[in-house]
Order: sequence, then structure tokens, then C-alpha cells
Amino acid sequence: MTISVGDKLPNTTFVKATDNGPEATDSDAFFKGRRVALFAVPGAFTPTCSAKHLPGFIEKQDELKSKGIDEVACTSVNDPFVMGAWSKSSGAEGITMLADGNGEFAEAIGLTMDGSKFGLGKRSQRYSMVVNDGVVEQLNVEAPGEFKVSTAEHMLGNL
Repeated sequence: MTISVGDKLPNTTFVKATDNGPEATDSDAFFKGRRVALFAVPGAFTPTCSAKHLPGFIEKQDELKSKGIDEVACTSVNDPFVMGAWSKSSGAEGITMLADGNGEFAEAIGLTMDGSKFGLGKRSQRYSMVVNDGVVEQLNVEAPGEFKVSTAEHMLGNL
């Protein structure tokens, strides 16, 4: 079943990419008591993710925060070292990188895709959501091959 607006996120484990190395955090603790703009990409360093998706949230993070967002976070089915390297190479200061290395979170919310024909295996679909105290307030899932509704601009227009 795919997560929907109004649903509470399932509790899974992320690994945050930090300056001090990987740091495990469970999703219940991460989203508790705050409003988070979360976006998911199929893979760090992949073309659309690197050229459009992450840069849009970097550019718009202050506007998102001015509309009541406490934190902007990115998740991908990548390990925390790749997420950390991607953050540094992209200048993604202020964006929290949440590695979902085994795809546990993507699977639990029903938003996986099969990227096997590209050598990627099971990955997260491209989406964005606003999570308010662990509950999905806004959900924007892309159709396969598209990049329209998961953008920072689209999210801002719906806040």
C-alpha cells in the first residue's frame, strides 16, 4: 500500500550523512514535533537528481522555511557515504541527507521502483512530501520518467 496524505509514517531507520560520519536515526524521532520537507530521489549523482531535483531544494530551502518548514531533507536508496559525498559536491548545506541504504523506508511507504534495467536495482520513486509531526500533510509522487510535481517550486505552491 502506498502512503497517503493523513497517514502516519512507519518507523524505519535512516542513516544521516554528517560531518562526523554516519549517524543512525529512526524516522519516528527524526520527524517528531516538526514540519519537514522531504524529497526522494532514485539515486545520488544521477542526472535529473543532480541537475534539477537537489539544486531546486537547495535554492528554495529558505522560502520553504519561511512557510513553516523546520527542516529540508533528502532521502535515497544509497549508502550514507554516497549521500555525504553528493551533499558536499553539490553544496547542499542545510539539506539533511537521509540514507535509506536497504530501501527499508521506500518499501514501507510503498514508493519503490525497479531500476534494474539501468543497473540500479530497487530504488525509491521520485517524490516530495511535507511531514508534520510524523504525519503526511502533502504528497507529490512523480509519474515514471517525469519531473514536475516533486519539485521545490511545486511544494511551495501548495504550502
